[in-house]
Amino acid sequence: MKKDSAAYRLIGPFRQIITFKDAPLKGPLDERQLGVIQAGAVVVCDGHVVAVGEMESLSSIYKAAAYEPVEGDKVLLPGFIDAHTHILFAGSRSKDYGMRLEGKTYLDIAHAGGGIMETVRSTRAADEPSLIKKLHLRLHKMLQSGITTAEVKTGYGLNVAEELRLLKILHDNRDTSVIQMVPTCLAAHMRPPDFKGDNRDYLTTIEQELFEVIAQQGLAKRVDIFVESSAFSAEEARSYLQAAKDKGWAVTVHADQFTPGGAQLAVKMGALSADHLEASREEDIRALAKSNTVATVLPGASLGLGIPFAPARKLLDQGATLAIASDWNPGSAPMGDLLTQAALLSVYQKLSMAETLAGITFRAAAALGLYDRGRIAENMIGDMQAYNTADYRDILYNQGALKPAIIWTKSKRYDQ
Repeated sequence: MKKDSAAYRLIGPFRQIITFKDAPLKGPLDERQLGVIQAGAVVVCDGHVVAVGEMESLSSIYKAAAYEPVEGDKVLLPGFIDAHTHILFAGSRSKDYGMRLEGKTYLDIAHAGGGIMETVRSTRAADEPSLIKKLHLRLHKMLQSGITTAEVKTGYGLNVAEELRLLKILHDNRDTSVIQMVPTCLAAHMRPPDFKGDNRDYLTTIEQELFEVIAQQGLAKRVDIFVESSAFSAEEARSYLQAAKDKGWAVTVHADQFTPGGAQLAVKMGALSADHLEASREEDIRALAKSNTVATVLPGASLGLGIPFAPARKLLDQGATLAIASDWNPGSAPMGDLLTQAALLSVYQKLSMAETLAGITFRAAAALGLYDRGRIAENMIGDMQAYNTADYRDILYNQGALKPAIIWTKSKRYDQ
């Protein structure tokens, strides 16, 4: 397409554009790797970025482009990517939260019949229209906070029929979702008490009965498993993950939340990501750093459970790829505000602004196996967000209180 074509749109001017154009996937980052463009603009076409640069220069090159003005001082960032959420659910776990405040642990509550199973019971009892309505309300809230792509797990059905129902909801609502959803099968969240058999029996049932339907109907291309004392052991998880890989699917692991073992398994299985990592040891950190498995940390779970943050600083210093996700779920991470969580994590783990913003943009995209977003650069999807400020540092400085004024998903504009 010629540069004088009116199919192009020139969007700007912006006081600053954070592009992350040449920033690496692994290891520490500093201000120099933000790829800041001053007095910039973006040219988009067919939902993708065509060019990014100084407003004056692009205006002279793309003279016939439709002009989309941006008023006032604005800083432009890539759209945020939330690489770990559980937002397809019904019910509340405020009772669990109260019990934690009284001293009960997450595992205490789970062993007493609460926790995940409380949400499973509510979700199974909910009809499809109400689940869809709740899902879309949460997706809209995400969009308003600058998130343009979100992974969404199942895991609150915990039998073949119910997990299939949740996967179909995600599949059937992709085209009406305001942001892109990446569905993940988490039928291995835990073995439900109403299943007659042990953990291996349950996983075998999921492999033989659910995996086949997922493959036939194209419902998901990602599988997750919770490796923990209250869920599945690393040994039990190994063959399950291999069965998923044999289907050609990506795998990810709920790893090292309370006890270690999951991160090492994730690395050995070539998982896209190992998520949680609050209990990771030095050897786990080294293994992740030497691998291509993204270390996805979930500060919302630490805030919700009152447990230490994952060792984000050590992971970066060792050379890992660090993503930050919300873990939005009704039990351990009910807040669901990714930017606030990332800002707080950066304070306690001494992460630079570049490392923090990278963890919720292009490095989070890598945790989902997506390399066409998370940066503002030529040929990237036009997922962007603009804030009412002249200085990008204000975004994290306000710890989530500053929300985006304009959001673009595949270059479609939403003003707030």
